[in-house]
Amino acid sequence: MTTTVAPGSHDTVTDSPIRPAVLFRLATAGGRADRIRTALTAASSALAAVTLLAAATVAAIPEGDALYRIEMIARGEQRAAVIAALLLVAVPILVLAGQSIRFGSPGRDRRFALLRLVGATPGQAVRLAVWETVLAATLGSAVGLGLYLTWRAVLDRPAQDGSRALPTDVLPSMVMMGSVLLLVPMLTAIGAMILLRPVIVTPLGVVRRVRDRRPAGWPGLLIIGGVLAPVVVDPFGGWLLGNADEAEPGPGLAALTLAAVVLLATAGVLIGSGWIAYTAGELLQRFGRRPALLLAGRRLTADPWSGSRLHAALFAALIVGAGASSVRAYVVAMQDAGDRMADLSGRPPIPGGEYHLNPITLIDLAVAVVIGLAAAGILVALAEGITTRRRVYAAQVAAGVPRRVLGEAIAWQALGPAVPAVVISLTLGWSIVRSLGSTVTVGEVDEPGLRVTVPIEVPVGDLLLLGGGAVAALALVAGIGVLLLRMNTDLEEIRVG
Repeated sequence: MTTTVAPGSHDTVTDSPIRPAVLFRLATAGGRADRIRTALTAASSALAAVTLLAAATVAAIPEGDALYRIEMIARGEQRAAVIAALLLVAVPILVLAGQSIRFGSPGRDRRFALLRLVGATPGQAVRLAVWETVLAATLGSAVGLGLYLTWRAVLDRPAQDGSRALPTDVLPSMVMMGSVLLLVPMLTAIGAMILLRPVIVTPLGVVRRVRDRRPAGWPGLLIIGGVLAPVVVDPFGGWLLGNADEAEPGPGLAALTLAAVVLLATAGVLIGSGWIAYTAGELLQRFGRRPALLLAGRRLTADPWSGSRLHAALFAALIVGAGASSVRAYVVAMQDAGDRMADLSGRPPIPGGEYHLNPITLIDLAVAVVIGLAAAGILVALAEGITTRRRVYAAQVAAGVPRRVLGEAIAWQALGPAVPAVVISLTLGWSIVRSLGSTVTVGEVDEPGLRVTVPIEVPVGDLLLLGGGAVAALALVAGIGVLLLRMNTDLEEIRVG
């Protein structure tokens, strides 16, 4: 930082870079909360690095079948599903690593305010926060590489026939491994910069800009379109597919129509998470009669964007999971129709049903992991919000508001917009496959008149399990938030800066 004084002008401060040695010392300083934040960021980065290195290892397997005891890795045509599932899991882990910058923010805010008092610029303070995250993420990437190499050596136990449980005999190229190790801290730093955009560091404390404008309503129209997709697109898509033999553009037009509806509705759910929270807050204020409902509704309408990215990740996982359940129902119906046709025609049934269900089972496991990681990120955001507003909560308790009411308001704030969004996401994911039709028809080429039609059952059990798991995870997050509220509503917090 340099200060330039010109005659007849005001002092101007230029935002010059901090020397690397000083930046490293400042980034590694701090108290217990800073050490916990560094450990959380490093652990998330290590897990992300291991996941990405595992995906790179599967991608490095030569084409064709190989001697591995896990069928999906052994078969070349199913490895793409394994890679996609690993990448799906890596995304929320990286989001959690970037989200960790929120942890312990009050103590860090006081430290940054002190730096501003001694002459640091706002840009230098924010750069220091990002540098802390980069150092922790780089450390985590190095730890992840060590864990990956260790597990690779420990698990490399070939059987007598030469088969292995995992592809421990394959190693990604050095360029790929280096790219992964650099990608993790880079993406973590980008996430940290996005989270620090509304932060203004002043000598008297940290101010966070909050968007006070109402969310746009056009995502709501896309969401309504996604909910109505099974009703509108089902007969329309069936009519287009039914006329595919008579009109050449039929299949292309059907696929284009279905893809457009699904993509627009999915974009509405992901982009419109702020609109969902704002609408839920308005409904709570209009129809709520209890103080907790009114407090939660006011908080949602005042800041509907809080945690919107993490909620979007959760909703995306639910859409993928519901779509995978619908695909499973479609494959089961297709297998059933094929078995019935084999019985009628006197031919042996075609095996391989479990072969097609293996990728779907892997996607289900990936979705479960993503839901857990998204819930962890939402917990970090909720804890940061409670800690930031602890003086407001303490003042409300001092004014006579029961802690039970504040805890109930936090629970409604977490679950109010999430429950309808979970239902919408499941409906949209189910409609992705359902819009193609509600039945499966199988016929014989030699006998055009012989056809078997089987209805595609709605995977109610899978959808309830998926939605119930997401709501249970959010309820657990809300419960932990209530416990944190009790720890941050002491009357001493009114005087503590």
